[in-house]
Amino acid sequence: MRPALLNPLFASAQTLTGIGPRLILLLKKCLALPPGISEPRVIDVLWHMPTGVIDRRSQPQLTAAVPGTIVTLELRVLKHKPSPRGNTKAPYKVTCEDDTGRIDLVFFHAEHKFIERQLPEGEIRFVSGRIERYGEKLQMTHPDYIVSPEARDDMPLLEPVYPLTAGLSGKVALKAARQAVERVPELPEWQEPSWLEARYWPKFNEAVGRVHRPTDAQDVSMGALPWQRLAYDELLAGQLAFALVRRNLKTERGRRLTGDGKIRAKIADALPFSLTGSQKNALTEIADDLAAPHRMLRLLQGDVGSGKTVVALMTMAVAVEGGAQAALMAPTEVLARQHIETIAPLADAAGLRIALLTGREKGKARDAVISRLATGEIDILIGTHALFQSDVQFKDLAVAIIDEQHRFGVHQRMALQSKGSNGDTNVLVMTATPIPRTLLMTHYGDLDVSKLTEKPAGRKPVVTKAVPLELLERLIDRIRVQLAEGAQVYWVCPLIETSEVTDLAAAEERFAYLRQIFGDTVGLLHGGLSGKEKDETMAAFAAGHLKILVATTVIEVGVNVPNANIMVIEHAERFGLAQLHQLRGRVGRGTRESFCMLLFKAPLGETAEARLKMMEETEDGFRIAEKDLELRGGGEILGARQSGAPGFRIAEVPGRDALLEAARDDAELILQKDPNLVSERGQALRTLLYLFECDEAVRLFRAA
Repeated sequence: MRPALLNPLFASAQTLTGIGPRLILLLKKCLALPPGISEPRVIDVLWHMPTGVIDRRSQPQLTAAVPGTIVTLELRVLKHKPSPRGNTKAPYKVTCEDDTGRIDLVFFHAEHKFIERQLPEGEIRFVSGRIERYGEKLQMTHPDYIVSPEARDDMPLLEPVYPLTAGLSGKVALKAARQAVERVPELPEWQEPSWLEARYWPKFNEAVGRVHRPTDAQDVSMGALPWQRLAYDELLAGQLAFALVRRNLKTERGRRLTGDGKIRAKIADALPFSLTGSQKNALTEIADDLAAPHRMLRLLQGDVGSGKTVVALMTMAVAVEGGAQAALMAPTEVLARQHIETIAPLADAAGLRIALLTGREKGKARDAVISRLATGEIDILIGTHALFQSDVQFKDLAVAIIDEQHRFGVHQRMALQSKGSNGDTNVLVMTATPIPRTLLMTHYGDLDVSKLTEKPAGRKPVVTKAVPLELLERLIDRIRVQLAEGAQVYWVCPLIETSEVTDLAAAEERFAYLRQIFGDTVGLLHGGLSGKEKDETMAAFAAGHLKILVATTVIEVGVNVPNANIMVIEHAERFGLAQLHQLRGRVGRGTRESFCMLLFKAPLGETAEARLKMMEETEDGFRIAEKDLELRGGGEILGARQSGAPGFRIAEVPGRDALLEAARDDAELILQKDPNLVSERGQALRTLLYLFECDEAVRLFRAA
């Protein structure tokens, strides 16, 4: 249960003065609400951080005011000059003065009565805004603030600037944020006093107050002490939640699987190559997990072509050796079918009974698979989301493997795990996108990690070149020569059909163009085709009937045609680094020298140029992933964010990686000293977990 002292922060934002039904809808658009939260709360307003500050501390007299600057003036209202009747374009002016001069306050399309109430003649008012010179006169158009001497403290001399949406004013956002700060109760200190002292970090309440009510313009900077303190709080909460989850998983009863190794030996004998050192290491780590009394929850990350599928098959073989079943879930039908084609000859050699289940299997064919699965006649089931539909029942599921983990949510992972007879299924998740260490810690902190760092023997390096679109005809001449020597080409385009708002060469247009040159040897593959049409096209390409396959990014993951040795990526500047690397991984699988041509439209932006340069320099997916993180940031690299994975609300700050390392170490030390968080600091840390809503993450992952 959330501590009662936090209840004011988790109340609806409508409990704030001035926030009604209309503004709550605007706040909903503007605030970054966590998954599953549909209405803004006070805490969401509190974590809506400013992006800058307006400094109103300059309070000169009129003769000393510098035109073009923001100033706050103490003025006496002299005279109202309404716009002439019938002339709506002329402004309404109010002449004011101080002891040194005069200024006109200028209003367009103004409501006269409102201005008269705001600026009564003869009264003193504090006015803040940008001062300008118009001819010989000073003027201020639409002042930001007009307040009486009694309300002087209501005007912020340092005004935080917030991200807004149409219809939501900065004043409303500021007023809401100030009220949210006032709702923050006095909270127990969860950080070590010595750690705070060494960094000169303020206490939590002071840090929140200084960000939203700055006393110095620097307070609103991400690198400033208050913001850094809050960022570390968020990171520590996340790392502590993950550490708790990992510990719970270690103590949860699992299914012990050892096996006699006979099936694995047959698979190894049937392989056309020997396992790499990192494959052997990963299999040892997996075998140790499976033999332990707790459930396995491990991430296998490997570069393109590093041999994850073989590791997956060997892992599933352990389950079958132990008399149970295994499942492999892929994000797309193309990938599921690719897996079964890769696995089938090895499974046959080892005597494994495998089957495929995707959305395309219907009627009697589907019923037959489900029936054989329930009676245990299928050892390994490969498929898509169809695997966790309610009528799919395993006789005894002991190992579930999920490919391309970032495309699935935690809920889907749980749904597949629950297919085990006692809910104790061991889980291996795989990704072909190497993940930088920072993202591993923040998005996959509940998983143990194995890495495949080598490529199997025989994988050829891919020559990568960035080529401007103006040289397209020269590229086609080179391809013509290669085709005559038996080559095959992937030609990837970023869109299916031409759009009025973009000049990207669409797949259908490029297909028509290449068909004019190369005739019927050109095929087309895109997401709009039916499953049967996709299969037929891929089969024709794999068989060599098609020499050039024009495709959208449906071929990004898992397609395997060893003879294809040229990858052309059109408008490569529009793709992310990880995606370019994935696409390049479709070639270099056979014996021929392979090429990846990155066609770009000049001139290139700085980021796009850095991406293409990196692609030319290296094939190391781990280096590429680190560069991608640097260029794009974490959320984009992971693609569709894993449901329940923590997105940062405060911690996207300079020096975050160092803070994250410290938070991880701190979380581990905390749980070593106080595993149940019962000490004085432990109780305060429980409050921290609830404050950053890691209670939800803990509940979710505990069930995972």
